[in-house]
Amino acid sequence: MSDIEIAQSATMKPIAEIGEALGIDPTHLEPYGYYKAKVSLKYLDSLPKRANSKLILVTAISPTPAGEGKTTTTVGLGDALRHIGKDAMICLREPSLGPVFGMKGGAAGGGFAQVVPMEDINLHFTGDFNAIALANNLLAALLDNHIHHGNLLNIDVRRVVWKRVVDMNDRALREIVVSLGGVGNGYPRQDGFDIVVASEIMAIFCLATSIEDLKERIGKIVVAYDREKKPILASDLNAQGAMTVILKDAFQPNLVQTLENTPAFVHGGPFANIAHGCNSVVATTSALKLADYVVTEAGFGADLGAEKFIDIKCRKSGLRPSACVLVATIRALKYHGGADLKTITDENLVALDAGIVNLAKHLSNIRDVYGLPVVVSINHFTSDTEAEVSLLRKRVESLGVRIVLATHWADGGKGATDLAQAVVELCDEKSEITFVYPDEATLWEKVNAVATRVYGASEVTADSKVRSKIKELQESGYGHFPICVAKTQYSFSTDAALRGAPKGHSINIREVRLSAGAEFIVMVCGEIMTMPGLPKVPSSERIDYIDGKVVGLF
Repeated sequence: MSDIEIAQSATMKPIAEIGEALGIDPTHLEPYGYYKAKVSLKYLDSLPKRANSKLILVTAISPTPAGEGKTTTTVGLGDALRHIGKDAMICLREPSLGPVFGMKGGAAGGGFAQVVPMEDINLHFTGDFNAIALANNLLAALLDNHIHHGNLLNIDVRRVVWKRVVDMNDRALREIVVSLGGVGNGYPRQDGFDIVVASEIMAIFCLATSIEDLKERIGKIVVAYDREKKPILASDLNAQGAMTVILKDAFQPNLVQTLENTPAFVHGGPFANIAHGCNSVVATTSALKLADYVVTEAGFGADLGAEKFIDIKCRKSGLRPSACVLVATIRALKYHGGADLKTITDENLVALDAGIVNLAKHLSNIRDVYGLPVVVSINHFTSDTEAEVSLLRKRVESLGVRIVLATHWADGGKGATDLAQAVVELCDEKSEITFVYPDEATLWEKVNAVATRVYGASEVTADSKVRSKIKELQESGYGHFPICVAKTQYSFSTDAALRGAPKGHSINIREVRLSAGAEFIVMVCGEIMTMPGLPKVPSSERIDYIDGKVVGLF
């Protein structure tokens, strides 16, 4: 059965029952149909903190075209914790329609470890991304409108930095010209679109701790500069109030369930390659009030998602994970060891042995750089041979780390009970997370720390224009911000073709963006795009609606 067929055959409970199991009265739920609901922020804020709740971070090796199953493991682990008698729930990001219709697929898990209703979650869901896009584009419209009606703020139209967004991969929108057609349409200028998940509004949405914090952060957004190069803020346009109104309902966490009826928050969705890659702080902190064990994920590998989870989300929110799960597959490790994608299901001990270097580097980052206790979870496939499993187990255990084979994709929660038990034991260990760099380090020192300590690079390079921008931001009072590196997810380097764990490479910064409301600095590296394009054969060609059912989704 395909993922969508499994999801469509699921026996879901009414969302009120899922809420009731968490102690949430139906009066605090705003249902979106029978199986999904928003949970009242006022109610969540009123809940006391649990003294001993545990946060578990799920991350992965560097992604490959073969897929690793990080979200699947997050879901399976949440189900498995309940199988062994623990009070657990999960927190995930929302999918973007760009990858859904492009090539990556959805973000609801897979096999018998999924959150449902899968179709709804992957297609519009509760409209959060639409609200984020509208708030973003309202700000863009207000900015251009201000310029058109006299420009009292003396905005330099050559220094407008705020872009419009759309939740779709569309390379044609990367570089455009707006306001053509004469004086009635404003002043023509070069512009461009980003995808919604790269919007600073998305980052603020996921990092804000309250509606008041959301509104304050929105007001701090830098949208342009005047002719004296002074920043123009969203608050200068009186935009923050209306933008908050657009976002107020979306800001409430979305409650859904897994195939096994484990409660789940699915809320917010920045990518980790072009943004900070974590679900909302509001959802995570609320879940820790509702369950003893909360399983969450960070986007892509431990070099991107986990680093940003620690250095941005944890630094800003005070959240502290008790344990970490590093997800890998034998076929992906063989790919990192040089095996051809067409042959990765064939036994290949040489390629596996060579590819373990990628896993080892991620393990080193988690243990030695982030300071977290970790267990390796191998997503088991029928093509995995006994010899390959034995080799991998021996190599990982030689590093002093426990390794668990999990079959949750095929068996649901019962296939990950060994992993759940290992995680519970890890949570009992004493640990304290460490950041990659201190707050007081300069922006240049921060990006160098991430590049050399996390990516294994030997240097960071940038042209004089980029260096000047970094220096300008440092001198303008933004030097205490953490950094958010935008780069390819497929390699520790900025070259997606470099598999394994390359060392001694250079990280080139080609662009720097200030996210004053989100309170971080985006360092755009290599050829990464904040507006992706569709592949030659997009996933949309397989998606259809036949006899009242969505088909071909995943």
